[in-house]
Amino acid sequence: MEKKEKKEAKVVPMLEWYFWLAKWRVQLFGRQWNFFDVASVIVVSVLHCLALLAPFHFNWGAVWVAMALNSISGVGITLSYHRNLAHKSFKLPKWLEYFFAYCAVLGLQGSPLEWVSTHRNHHQFTDTWSDPHSPIAKGLWFSHIGWVFDYRSRFGQYEGRLNNVGDLKKQPYYIFLHYTYPFHSVALGVLLYVVGGLPFLVWGMGVRMVYMFHVTFSINSICHTWGTQVWNTGDSSRNNWLFGLLAHGEGWHNNHHAFDYSARQGLEWWQIDTTWYLIRFLQALGLATEVKLPTEAQKKRKALYNKIANNEEKLGTVGNNGKLQAVK
Repeated sequence: MEKKEKKEAKVVPMLEWYFWLAKWRVQLFGRQWNFFDVASVIVVSVLHCLALLAPFHFNWGAVWVAMALNSISGVGITLSYHRNLAHKSFKLPKWLEYFFAYCAVLGLQGSPLEWVSTHRNHHQFTDTWSDPHSPIAKGLWFSHIGWVFDYRSRFGQYEGRLNNVGDLKKQPYYIFLHYTYPFHSVALGVLLYVVGGLPFLVWGMGVRMVYMFHVTFSINSICHTWGTQVWNTGDSSRNNWLFGLLAHGEGWHNNHHAFDYSARQGLEWWQIDTTWYLIRFLQALGLATEVKLPTEAQKKRKALYNKIANNEEKLGTVGNNGKLQAVK
C-alpha cells in the first residue's frame, strides 16, 4: 500500500500552491467556499458580461471565428474528454488523442483529469447524493450550473479528488494540462484580441463560452428531466433531440446511459450525432481503432419495451374455470 502511494506521489507531484488553494475556506451564503468556487463564479460571470456586449461589437468575421472555435472545442470535449478518455470508447494514436484533448481544454470546462473524474462519478452514482450534478437528488439549478461553484460536490475533500483517473495521472501530458488549463484560454483570448480586437474577443470568448457552458450543462439538467426514455437504465436519463443537435450528439443521453461504452450515441439513423460521424471518419482512415458499439443482443436486453412486456406478463391473467386469475 505504501509503495502504491509513493508511486502515485511521483506521478502527480503535490504542488503546494494548488493544495492550499483547494484547502482555503470562506463562509459565504450559508456554506463554505474555496478558491476554486470563487474563481469559477468570477470567470463565469465575466464571460456572461462579455457576451452581453455582442450586439455592440458585431461583425461577421467575429461570428465565424466563434462558430469555428465552438466546433473545435465542443467536439474536443465530446470526442476527447467524454467518449475517448472517460469511457474509452475507441483508441487514437497518442498525437491525435493529445490534439483533441487540447481542443477540449479551450472549452474552459476543466482539465482532463477533473472533467473525466467528475463524469465517471456521475455514471457510478447516477441520481444519488454522490452524483456530482443530479437534478433528482440536488435540484435542477444545481445540476445545471450550481455544481460548478461547489468543489466539494465534485471531489469531496482535496485528498479524495481524482481517485478514479489513475490511467490519466500516469501521463505527463495530462498532468501538465491539469495544472495549466486556464492559461491556455487566457492565451487564446489575448490572441483573439490581437487579431480581431474587441469583436473577436466578445464573440470568440464571451458568446462562444456562454453558449458552450449552457449547452453542455443542459445534458446534466435538461437531459435528466425532459425527453424520452427508450432503454431500461434505471435512472432519469432522457433522449432530447434538441440537445442532440446542439451538443454534437450528446443529447441522446438515455442511449448513452444504456451503453456508456459506445462511441456512437445517436443509435438510430435519424439521431444526428456529429461526434460519431467524425469518429467514423477517423476509423475509415485507420486512425480510430477498437471502436466500441452495442450489439443487437445488448440492445434487446436493455430495451425498455422488454421490461414493460415482462411486467405485463407478471401481472397478466389466465383463464381458470371461466374466471380470471392473476399470474404470480
